[in-house]
Amino acid sequence: MDFALIGGLLTVIFIALIQLTMVLHVRNTLIDAASSGARYGTLADRSADDAAQRTEAIISAALSDGYAEEISVGEVDRNGMSMLVVTVRAPLPVIGLIGPAGVLEVTGHAVLPRPSID
Repeated sequence: MDFALIGGLLTVIFIALIQLTMVLHVRNTLIDAASSGARYGTLADRSADDAAQRTEAIISAALSDGYAEEISVGEVDRNGMSMLVVTVRAPLPVIGLIGPAGVLEVTGHAVLPRPSID
């Protein structure tokens, strides 16, 4: 009887730890993809569309296409610097990789180069 209670409790704790690890992995992967996409979009011969495509490609390769459905790119001004911001809204994995859509939101930033003054 005691083994069943302790074994059940340990199993639930173990599964919860694995799921927490999965959530952190997905979050970190999305942050990395958004940041990488933003940096890619600020290159001299790239655009905001290139940043979104790069972010989508990284997420699709690392996780699945379902996590790369809501990607937005915009420009913001912070402290006098223009920045490219890539925002990804994705499902929060609750059971494995399955979860409610659009709950997890991450952003990546990169400074846009200043136009050269000739």
